[in-house]
Amino acid sequence: MKATLLVLAAGLGSRFGGDKQISHVGPNGELLMEYSIHDAIEAGFKKVVFVLKQEMVETVKSTVGEKFKDRVELCYCVQDYSSVPSFYKVPDERTKPFGTVHAVLCGKDCLSDPFATINADDYYGTECFKLMYDFLENLKDKSEAAMVTYILKNTVSENGGVTRGICTVENGKLVRVDETGGIEPKNGEIVSANGTVNPDAEVSMNFWGFHPDTLKRMNKYFEDFLKEIKPDELKAECLLPVMINDFLSTNELTVYAAPSHDKWFGITYKADKEDVENKLKALHREGVYPDKL
Repeated sequence: MKATLLVLAAGLGSRFGGDKQISHVGPNGELLMEYSIHDAIEAGFKKVVFVLKQEMVETVKSTVGEKFKDRVELCYCVQDYSSVPSFYKVPDERTKPFGTVHAVLCGKDCLSDPFATINADDYYGTECFKLMYDFLENLKDKSEAAMVTYILKNTVSENGGVTRGICTVENGKLVRVDETGGIEPKNGEIVSANGTVNPDAEVSMNFWGFHPDTLKRMNKYFEDFLKEIKPDELKAECLLPVMINDFLSTNELTVYAAPSHDKWFGITYKADKEDVENKLKALHREGVYPDKL
């Protein structure tokens, strides 16, 4: 098995105000995705696939690619409207990508082995990649997937609301995931757009594991999504947690789940950057990472 890491890095970064995926945050100018790639390689992953905006490709090749090209197989893909099925006409006014399901499909030509998805602007910790590698080794076919969960209170930002997939997990299997927006700490509680939320709830950070046979079903799901959205829904996205929940509700998928004990951190807002920089410096000081990745 050539376990593959699929790095989702084509988002607009609208709340950050720019391309946070290629923001330099490590003590030597590292990008946040470099830590995930380093940890994935240590866990046994043999291939990394990037899904990028076109204007990011050369930057990522010349920085991340140069650093890791001798350690792991690399593949670069672009998420844009050219890969949207021909039956759908993209509205002229639309600027937003079509979401994480489409992002995965943009990398499908490089995905011939079991693969895990991550966000480029999240730090996941070292443990989760070992957990996911073991899951990927044992996925039988498209009827099985995997995920690593995080504790909600460890994934919020002090600088504004975030969206998380709140998970119900029973006996090591995901029962459902509810995509929930506007989550933030307030007056000693964690609240969302719908009210208070259990701070110890397990949440998805888009760290999913799939068998490559799932891609055909994923493609049909995306096509069905396009057939249903209205022309004026210019920000509608086809999202992995929503797709997973739909597959769970029809018993098409079994999702094995394990919790990570690492503390997540990431960049949603510009003000998050300094906190991320300080946490990465501490991890280097503590010896979690070498002086230079």
